[in-house]
Parts: sequence; structure tokens; C-alpha cells
Amino acid sequence: MDYQFKEIEQKWQKFWADHQTFKAESNSEKPKYYVLDMFPYPSGAGLHVGHPLGYIASDIFSRYKRLKGFNVLHPMGYDSFGLPAEQYAIQTGQHPAITTEANIATYRRQLDQIGFSFDWSREVRTSEPSYYKWTQWIFMQLFNSWYNIENDRAEDISTLIEKFNASGTADVKAVCDEDTRVFLPSDWATFTEEERQIELLKYRLTYLRESTVNWCPALGTVLANDEVKDGFSERGGFPVEQKKMMQWSMRITAYSDRLLQGLDTIDWPEPIKEMQRNWIGRSVGASVKFAVDSLQLAVEETENLAPKTEKYIEVFTTRVDTIFGVSYLVLAPEHEWVAELTTPEQKQAVEDYIALTKKKSELDRMADTKTVSGAFTGTYVVNPVSGERVQLWIADYVLAGYGTGAVMGVPSGDQRDWLFATHFNLPIVQILDAQKDIDIQADPTKEGKYINSGFINGMEYKEAVAFLNNWLEERGAGRAKVNFRQRDAIFGRQRYWGEPIPVYFKDGLPYLVKEEELPLLLPEIDKYLPTDTGEPPLARAENWLPKDGGHYELSTMPGWAGSSWYWYRYMDANNDSDFASKEAVEYWKDVDLYIGGSEHATGHLLYSRFWNKFLKDLGYTKEEEPFKKLINQGMIQGRSNFVYRVNDENGKPTNTYVSAGLRKEYKTSALHVDVNIVENDTLDLTKFKAWREEYANAEFILEGGKYICGVEVEKMSKSKFNVVNPDDLIERYGADTLRMYEMFLGPLEQSKPWNTNGIEGVFKFLRKFWRLFHNEAWEFTVSDIEPTKAELKSLHKIIKKVQDDIERFSFNTSVSSFMIAVNELTDLKCKNRQILKDMVIILSPYAPHICEELWVLLGNEAGTLSYTAFPTFNPEYLVEDEFAYPVSINGKMKMNLNLSLTLAQPEVENILLADEQFQKFLDGKPTKKIIFVKGKIINVVV
Repeated sequence: MDYQFKEIEQKWQKFWADHQTFKAESNSEKPKYYVLDMFPYPSGAGLHVGHPLGYIASDIFSRYKRLKGFNVLHPMGYDSFGLPAEQYAIQTGQHPAITTEANIATYRRQLDQIGFSFDWSREVRTSEPSYYKWTQWIFMQLFNSWYNIENDRAEDISTLIEKFNASGTADVKAVCDEDTRVFLPSDWATFTEEERQIELLKYRLTYLRESTVNWCPALGTVLANDEVKDGFSERGGFPVEQKKMMQWSMRITAYSDRLLQGLDTIDWPEPIKEMQRNWIGRSVGASVKFAVDSLQLAVEETENLAPKTEKYIEVFTTRVDTIFGVSYLVLAPEHEWVAELTTPEQKQAVEDYIALTKKKSELDRMADTKTVSGAFTGTYVVNPVSGERVQLWIADYVLAGYGTGAVMGVPSGDQRDWLFATHFNLPIVQILDAQKDIDIQADPTKEGKYINSGFINGMEYKEAVAFLNNWLEERGAGRAKVNFRQRDAIFGRQRYWGEPIPVYFKDGLPYLVKEEELPLLLPEIDKYLPTDTGEPPLARAENWLPKDGGHYELSTMPGWAGSSWYWYRYMDANNDSDFASKEAVEYWKDVDLYIGGSEHATGHLLYSRFWNKFLKDLGYTKEEEPFKKLINQGMIQGRSNFVYRVNDENGKPTNTYVSAGLRKEYKTSALHVDVNIVENDTLDLTKFKAWREEYANAEFILEGGKYICGVEVEKMSKSKFNVVNPDDLIERYGADTLRMYEMFLGPLEQSKPWNTNGIEGVFKFLRKFWRLFHNEAWEFTVSDIEPTKAELKSLHKIIKKVQDDIERFSFNTSVSSFMIAVNELTDLKCKNRQILKDMVIILSPYAPHICEELWVLLGNEAGTLSYTAFPTFNPEYLVEDEFAYPVSINGKMKMNLNLSLTLAQPEVENILLADEQFQKFLDGKPTKKIIFVKGKIINVVV
């Protein structure tokens, strides 16, 4: 029977599901291997052909590792909380859970029909209470923990309370808020419960603070930076403004050093690691205090110019040696002191500028280097070293959440500072002489002496920095400091469809719900919008009240909460008493291979590493890093097609469309056309007319009787009509063809354009592979005769090639090699059972359905292919002991003759002269001379 891919694929997908073929053992004597795909969000649109690329690669590797004797965990689930489902609920009134369930059903159907070897017994969904119970539990552990700098790890908050009881704050070295109190144990003993909770909140790893957030009034929620583009929400295109709100935050900054150090221990793409290093942004420098001075106050010219007023602006700088060149100070527009430090004369200008700033996202402000803008507050501050009074400005390139929310402007040493100073006509203080300026500014480690720089004149860089740090610290005006660009992570969204935060408020203070009350379930509400007074949607819930009085937290967790620990839940997905048992965590340890998109570099991947380190600190997990190896798959881009509408003399569009090759003869407009009504760039005219009402009466100018469309590679999207649905391709060619073709498109990590035109070749290859096992009447036919040397050579070439390719994730080159091997075996008329059996095993990770079917036809037990042994490569079969000698007569190539490389010239001459084909070419002429070069040529002179 010919290759009936539909019947075969449906049969084996049902078999795998019924027998739970890919269910991983919870413990095994086999070595473990954990393969993970990044958590997908189940959108209503389902999968297009670009989505399965990484899944296919991970599935090939998982199937291969099983054949190599590993106990493989390859799970799948859904990151099912999120804004899209909530927005749909707002528009339709339908509960997000209903939409999410429907979307998951579509995803599951599509994933199953591609033939993935997922262990579905471990499926998780972040929106299921049985899952988010443990997300809430982890939040509670963070709330009940602090970071002990001495031990360099998180500890239970009870150990901090013990220190307060024993010695107050004297022995406490913690990552905490700046405004913590200094107190004795006797003071702590007299604190009220409210005072104690307020103070502890400044140490907890998750805490409340006023933060500047991306607020979208139209969506009624806070947005993450990656959800905002050019000042508008990515979803819906609504205006976004900067707003201060009381928010839950997580003290990820406590782990900044460990997050940096861990990057040196993992096998990740270097660009991803570099992005995380830049995001964390470790800088060595100094913290300097600039005293706030009024316009009327004269500056004392004394040796000790440390701040004498209670208010000072603290600035972090990596170049304290340039402090003599400070011309001005800049505050972030949202800095808490801006209103207080703005003089009446400057109030309007400052308020106008703040209003403009609110319309920009943080990313826009950080990236905007082209414009120079700001507003003078009317206030001056005092340079603690030089004693100079300098102006205090606000500018949107400074962000309140980064560092101290203030920077010092040194125009002679920084390009942006110079642009700012020249734009606003501020003084530029030269701190180095012309000859030394370039060297010291570009590379301060180079030798160079300071000129015009007060008491560091004549010093070299290191000497000057050390001197200034000591000088500032002695006078209480600053100190050496290590700073991080990374900020604590905001952990709250004013949405409905997310994990409820397990906190209630009583007398204005937050308290955790009891563990036995978990999960704290999402309540039912009448609408999914904020209330009329602007409170989050959860405020609409009736009778949703804690047992101990007060009210529950009305924000929900952000989208990254559930995805920051999910790989552990896969280890023990049905455990009701733990997020994962100790035995499961000790066995599976960490993820050996993680495949997903690079867009999560500083979001999910950073937060996941943070939560992993925290869980390790508390003894719940064993590994410092969650993902040993990471691969970022490239994007499959769309291949757009265009039709060309003819415009009349006045530029008005007509209903006539000209083929691409003739369009230069007309004035035209290019229009996207649905790629699903185009084949090999030829437009189906009937389908085009039926596609849209406006094209029903279209007329065409053809070339060669066809309408040829234009082509362009773009991002795959609905708006460009270039989305290709895998369902259509599977219906036409089968899942095995789709799997192999996606790999064949190019290297996994690179982006590449989709082109349906090439899929036919892969389908023909699989049909040719099926043909190897059948005779001309399509009857299954194999033999048990001994394989020939040529057959063994062809087999062992492909064994080695595929093994090497999979181990280095070069899946595309394997597909080409399969095609070559099948061509070779076809030419050899190979029907040998052992050769073909090994070929089936080798190909099975790529095309599992056809291989399972052939495995059974070969006489093996059904369902055992997934756990059989991958064939062993024998290099002896690749040793060349024969050579196909090109035989020439009088210099003209006539034939090839296979001969052993061990033969000497007399033996070669005897075989050649006895060959019937050679005698035909001689045509009765006698040979005068035979020239024989071993392993190269035979040339006969007649």
C-alpha cells in the first residue's frame, strides 16, 4: 500500500495517548534528562507554522535521548493567566476561564496532531487553583524572609527578629530599605505591633512601596515595560502614563551579585547573558551627598564643606574623580522632592515638564538620546568637594527607580551632559588639561595627571579615586559604593485574571492569610473593569472578606509569577502537599535543555533565576541555577504575497490587477493577498474573487496565462495575510512532513522565511523512504540476506551524521543527509531487514509516525520503538577498501570499475580486460598500454 500518512498518524497518536507512551518515570536507574519548552500562552488564534519550531527541535532531542537510554522528562502546560483573556472578557462579559479553556483545547489539538512526545500526565495550567496555590505559597515564603548579607542568602524573618531581640540593629547586615531605623533591643521591646510590622516590611523580600509605574487608564492596569511601545499599550494602542502607586515589590536586587556570578556557570547564548549583565548593571563608584542650598544662602568657604542642612541629594557616580567638573545636578521628574524643591517662579515650567514626561514609558526615556529637554527647579545644591553652588534641574532621562533618582552633570566628561549644558547655557568646567583630557576620560587606567581639579591636581586616576573616597567618608559627605542598575521587581497588576495575592490588610498593615486557607481563590465579579472609583476589578467582589477582618489585597500577581517556578511543578505535578516532593526535586534537579525565544531575556529568565536561588536558600531545591543549557530558536518569518492594482491617470485605483512581471508598464499599488490562495507565487483567480466582496468583479492582466504575485519576507501576522496554519499543511502532507520541513528550513537559532513551495520535496522524500520497504506493487517486502558493504557503509554514515548533528542541535543538516542516504539505498536496491530497521530508528525522532508503522511491519512489538536502542556507529564500515576507478580510453572517460584497493596492476589489468563492458568500448582494438594509478585512475592507450 502506498504511504497513507493520515491513517498512520491518527493511529499512532491514539496509541501514544492510550498507552501514555511518553510518561516519564518518577525515579529510574537510567540517567535523567529534562527537556523543557518555554511556557506557551494559549491565544485564541492557535498555532501558526512559526510556533512549533522550538517544540519540534526539543521533541527530536527528547526522542533521541530516550533511544540513547535516558529517562526523559518532556512536559507541556500553559501559562494561562494574562491580559488578552481579560480584555476579551471586558468586551464580551464572558469569564476569562471559559476563553482560556477554549484556547487550550485548540492548542492541545494542534500539538497532538504534530506528534509531540510530551508527558501529558504532568500538564499544568497557571490559572488552575491547584497550581496557583503554590505560587501563592512561594509569595508567602518571600514575605516571611529577609536577605542576610553576612551569610549571603535568604533566611526566615524569625532569625531577624531574634537579632532585634538580642542586639537591635547593631549586628544586622541586610538588604533593606534606605530608611530603616537604628535601635537597641530595649527599643524593639517597646515597639508596638504596628511599629514592628512597619519596620519588618523594610526587610522582607516582598514588600509594599510607592513605585513609579506604567499606568494605562483605558485598560485600568499597570503595564510592564515590554507591554508599552512609544507611550502606548501594545494591546489596544491606548495612552500610557507614568504614575506613582503603592505596589508590591520583590527584592530581586538582593540577588544581583549571585545573578551575575551564575551567568558564568551556565551554557546560554552569550547575547542573552550579556543582556542580563547589562540589565543588572553592576558599577563600582561612590555615593556623594550634595547639600540643598537656597538661592539666598551664601556658601561658606571652609575646608570642610560637608552638608550642613538636613536635606541633601545623594548621587551615585562611577567617576568620583570628575566631581570638580560638576556643572549641575538632575533629578528624575517623579522624584519625591521635586515639588518641595521647586521655587514658585519655576513651578509652572516644572509642572508642564512633568506632564509631558508622564506620556513617555521608561524604555522610551532611556532610549531617547536625540532630544535634550529639562526644567530648572530654581534651587541650588552645594558641591561637597569644591564648595560651588550648582543648579538643580529635572530631566526625563533620569529615572526615579534607578539608583537614587539623581545624577550629576559633568559636561567636560560626558557627551549627553555636554549637550544638556550647551542647550541650556550652563557652565562647562574643564577639569583636565587638553593633553591629558582624552586619555583619562576614555580610559582612566591610563597614566595622566589631573589639572584644574582642586586638591587632586597632579594625582593619577587610582590615587585620586582612593583619596576622594576617603576624604568624603571622613566628612560624612559620601563613600565608596557598589551600585546596581537593576531595580526591585514590581509585583502587582490591577487586573482580575491573575493569581490573588494571599494578603489581607488590617489597620492599614499587610498580613498573610493562613497556609491552610490556600489557595485564595479568585472571586466571582459582575464586570472585569476597575470600579467607578478606580479600584481594581477585585473590589467588585461581594462578600469576599478575610476571616480575621479587614480586606484582601485587590491587585493580582503579574504575568511572570506562575512562570517563575513551573519547571519544578512538572517534576511532581499532582502533589497536593508540596509544590514538588524532595525526592522528585533531588532526582530531576534542574532543566538540562531549555528551548524558547530570546525576547524573555530580562523578564522570565531573570525572574526564574531569582526565584530558583531563593528556593535553594530555604532548602526546598538543590541547584543554584534552573536551566543548564538554553537555546533560542530563531523566528520563522512570513513570506508575503502581493497583487498589483492598476491606478488610472489621476491615480485613482481601478479593479484591474496586473501580474508582477508586467507591473512596470502601469501605475500600481501593491496589496497584500492571502498566501493560502497562492501556490508557487501563482494566484488562484477564482479564490481571489471569492476572498473578498470588493474583488468579486476583478479583472486581470496576465503573463503567460498566469497571474504571478510579488513576494516579500515579513513578520508573520494576520494583517499581512501571510499566516500559514499548520492544520492545513498536516491535512495535505502530514505531520511528519511538517516536522522535517521546519527543521530543513535552516539552522535552529537563525530566523528564516517560510516558503510552503518547498514542502513538497520533503513529502516526496518520506514517500521514497516508505518505498524502500515495498515492491513495485506496494507490497511490504524485506529480506534477511546479509547486507552488502555498500549498504553498511551508507547506514553507518547516516548513524554518525545524525548522532553528531543532534548532539550539536544541527537538525537541518540531518534532513539533507537522510535524503542522501535514502537515495543511496534506493540505488543499491536495498531490502535488507537489518539495514532498514536501523534506518527506521535513526529517522524516528524526526518522523515518528511513519517510523512506528514501519517498525511494526518489520515484525517488532508495537509501541517499543521509542525505547529501543539507537544504532551503534562502527567506523570500520567507513574504511574505504574499494574504489570506483574512472576508466579512460585515449584520455576520454568511458566507465567506472569497482575494484579492491588491495589489487596490484597485473591483477587490475586482468580484471579490466575480462570486463564485457570494457571490451565493447575497445571495439576489437588491441591495447598498447595500460596506465594504472592506485586509488585514482585507469587510462588505456589503444
